[in-house]
Amino acid sequence: MTAATPRTVEEYLDLLRAELQGADRALVQDALYDAEEHLRAELAQHPEETDETMLGRIVASYGAPGEVADAYRSNETRVQAALRTPPPKPKHTTLGRFFGVYSDPRAYLSMAYMLLALATGIFYFTFAMMGLSLSAGFAVLVIGIPFFLLFIGTTRVLALAEGRIVETLLGTRMPRRPVHPGPPMGWMQRVLEMLKDPRTWGTLLYLLLMLPLGLFYFTFVIVGVVCSLALTIAPIAVLLFHAGVITIDGTVESPHPALLPLVSILGIVLLTVTLHLSRGIGYLHGQLAKSLLVRAPRTADEPAVA
Repeated sequence: MTAATPRTVEEYLDLLRAELQGADRALVQDALYDAEEHLRAELAQHPEETDETMLGRIVASYGAPGEVADAYRSNETRVQAALRTPPPKPKHTTLGRFFGVYSDPRAYLSMAYMLLALATGIFYFTFAMMGLSLSAGFAVLVIGIPFFLLFIGTTRVLALAEGRIVETLLGTRMPRRPVHPGPPMGWMQRVLEMLKDPRTWGTLLYLLLMLPLGLFYFTFVIVGVVCSLALTIAPIAVLLFHAGVITIDGTVESPHPALLPLVSILGIVLLTVTLHLSRGIGYLHGQLAKSLLVRAPRTADEPAVA
């Protein structure tokens, strides 16, 4: 715990950021937002007192940076333990680990996200393209700056919503708070800060990437599952047809009956591989979302951005 006494909100945030060094960047963003929101709100309610005097009282009640950092780390451990999907029982053989994916909820949740990604990808891409086009078109008009601010603000709301989906389905820790806008500033300065903020371009890139990624994810899951089930079920249907249990219109051509079980086994193996790949893709997409939607904690000498 640091013994330094902050004299401004920025100094307090720098100390808190230093105490949280090494923590998950999403956790750091949540902690910094909560602290800045609380400190600035308390200062705004007592404008008659100097910031340094009032800040000392606020810190005494809110907690020193080291205490706040410890509290967030402790609470994060409990929350993550409660939200984490139950891990599958460890398997001690190669076959057990290979087919153990059927008992892993992460594989099914990743497949659910990949199916959902087509709808969200179409929406995100359409929104981003329309927003960028209209922002460029309105740039020469009076409404250009307000529209751009509204567009970027909405993209950050979408980023938070996407983060909740990613954390729920893929298990990647994402922010539950936005980055605090900081002290009030003029519209033009706000626009310049947004243009310099890596989160602006990272979020737009993510929204645009979601369309091709969503198409790939959706196709991969549908093709993988349908082909796997077809290979697994088709030999059974052929055997039932030859036994006279079911009827199939048209000509039925099949390999030698001795090979039919191998076809079903191939379908099961393909489905298992699809589940493994879906789980891996889900993990990689979670890391992509975190790298583009969550800004890395800034250094102490870096100015805050909107």
